[in-house]
Amino acid sequence: MFLFRDIIGQTETQNKLLQEYAEGRVPHALLISGPEGSGKMALALAYARLLLCTSPNENDGCEACASCHKINKLIHPDLHFAFPIIKKDSKKDSVCDDYIKLWREFLLNEPYPSFEQWTNKLKAGNSQPIIYTKESDEIIRKLNLKSSEGGYKVMIIWLPEKMKEEGENKILKVLEEPPMKTLFILVSDNPEGILQTIKSRTQLIAVPPIEERDIAQALEDKWALSDKDAKDVAHLSNGSMIKAISTITNNETNKQNFDLFVSLMRLAYMRNIKELKAWSEKVAGMGREKQKAFLEYSQRMVRENFMNNFQMKDLVYMNSFEKNFSVNFSPYINEYNAIGLMEELNKAQQHIIQNVNAKMVFFDFVLKIIVLLKH
Repeated sequence: MFLFRDIIGQTETQNKLLQEYAEGRVPHALLISGPEGSGKMALALAYARLLLCTSPNENDGCEACASCHKINKLIHPDLHFAFPIIKKDSKKDSVCDDYIKLWREFLLNEPYPSFEQWTNKLKAGNSQPIIYTKESDEIIRKLNLKSSEGGYKVMIIWLPEKMKEEGENKILKVLEEPPMKTLFILVSDNPEGILQTIKSRTQLIAVPPIEERDIAQALEDKWALSDKDAKDVAHLSNGSMIKAISTITNNETNKQNFDLFVSLMRLAYMRNIKELKAWSEKVAGMGREKQKAFLEYSQRMVRENFMNNFQMKDLVYMNSFEKNFSVNFSPYINEYNAIGLMEELNKAQQHIIQNVNAKMVFFDFVLKIIVLLKH
């Protein structure tokens, strides 16, 4: 676990990190950024293992030394984490150590973690996990301690875009001039949300989506999918291992999103304003992460139905109940409304991310869908 050889795809990025290590050019701060599910955290942990291992080979940790055994459980004293959390006490900020046991358990089960998965693990409800300002003091304190085992100290900050600006400013000095043999690894889904003064002090590693062939091969090897099923799932995943695994393990959620999509389109076509208002209120009460997932699913359904309408069968990837619905629905997704539908779905998704009132977002959205479906 947490080895370079176990990472799905990303050969070019792996080689870059390994070459820098081999040449003794380990930076003091890395910003590993890329889309969710691309393997950023897996890369960060594999690199941390390589640095902390006492008998590394040229491409990986040895797996046999005491350090590697501790990494396997994420309990190495020189491996530190900062990550978004919620308050345990309403009167004061919490710190990540309050959740470290839960975090280790989560990461051991989810080497390709998503913010939604972690939010669910925290049982955050409508609270938005963030990295509180107090955590910056903890980061500085930990990195000013001597290395417990005489080697590197590694601080992995997962989703630094969730830090408060005051906290980001606090760590600027230690980020620019860290103690000897200290490595910051910032793992980000959205580097645009990080202060420029932070980014300028890091070496950027841009991680692309995982190649379809690499996801398909992993699904065949690790999940025993047939060649055809693995390729279908890999195509639907859009380069995200999180989406690939979700597709094969979370049929219930997919079915719920499908039912919501079908209901929306039928009610919009019938111009049933009363039922659409009820639909929008139902979706508004689902929670932000589920709303985002539904809007993302809807964008995929619009794309697939548009291609199906133009008889591009080889490029259409849908499951059986989606295909059955598409037979009659796809003619309504055409060159006159496909772009407009995608724009409205994307706009609604951005508003949900920005915490705009969900009832307003979804009711305004369904009214626009009515107009677009009549094209």
